[in-house]
Amino acid sequence: MSTLTVPPVLTSPRDDAMQLYRAFKGLGCDTAAVVNILAHRDVTQRALIQQEYRTMYSDDIFKRLESELTGKLETAVLLWMHDPAGRDAIVLRQAFMASSTNVQAATEVICSRTPSQIQTFKQHYYSKFGVHLEHDIEKYTSGDHKKLLLTYVGTPRYEGFEVDRMAVEHDAKALFKAGEKRLGTDEKTFIKIFSERSRAHLAAIDSAYHNMYGSSLKKAVKSETSGYFEYGLLTILQCSQNPAKYFAKVLHKAMKGLGTDDTTLIRVIVTRTEIDMQYIKAEYHKKYKKTLNDAVHSETSGHYRTFLLSLLGPNH
Repeated sequence: MSTLTVPPVLTSPRDDAMQLYRAFKGLGCDTAAVVNILAHRDVTQRALIQQEYRTMYSDDIFKRLESELTGKLETAVLLWMHDPAGRDAIVLRQAFMASSTNVQAATEVICSRTPSQIQTFKQHYYSKFGVHLEHDIEKYTSGDHKKLLLTYVGTPRYEGFEVDRMAVEHDAKALFKAGEKRLGTDEKTFIKIFSERSRAHLAAIDSAYHNMYGSSLKKAVKSETSGYFEYGLLTILQCSQNPAKYFAKVLHKAMKGLGTDDTTLIRVIVTRTEIDMQYIKAEYHKKYKKTLNDAVHSETSGHYRTFLLSLLGPNH
């Protein structure tokens, strides 16, 4: 459920390209005009604007936006201009290339996406950066965390909703045996089950586990694993149950306390706007008794605030 609001009477991509060219011309950039156009165009329209701009002005709109915008707004707009798979590929590459590798962002993107989304962004990753995603995972991560990510991006999983009850109980038992029942943890079993089973199957394991052992699988993961490995498993588990609730929590954490984690704020809002932002907003309101729009409004300012709020849509 997208929150993107597209004007009822749409201008043509050609008109948009002309308006943007005008906004860039002269001294200083008419940033408000740029935000007003781009924050209200869907993925297809944005691609057409790019083509038109190149055709009409023999110029790359990405380069132009880079030179005209600055700071957080520039980061957000440039990310928004890509299609979802291209965006995920860029976020991953930037996370790996960051001076202190942002392993958490890379783990979030990989472990929260569906198998078909993963297949698509892997292709984009290779065509954009000339290196396979697996190669960078191998290079920038380690231990069980690395094994989990490599298995997760390499395994085609079922995306439907049917589950086999017997198999679910069998997996719940295997996880109990591999974790809470023994001294130490059999990480291999956790990696196998978490990376090979469908979302529906994992969500069913979670409730079977609870019925069988009286405690949650989430608790078991927290007590049996640690670090980025734990973070990856929890992301997979929470996204198998309710991705919107998971992202509402990520956004809340990014805005909580002193200062704002703008990198996370931009990543989540921009990458989820055209997927499930309507649901994330509902979960946010339910859990924190405040609208996501109000939270973002109080943590941001200027054109950057206008841009993010435009992506979030009306404040209900």
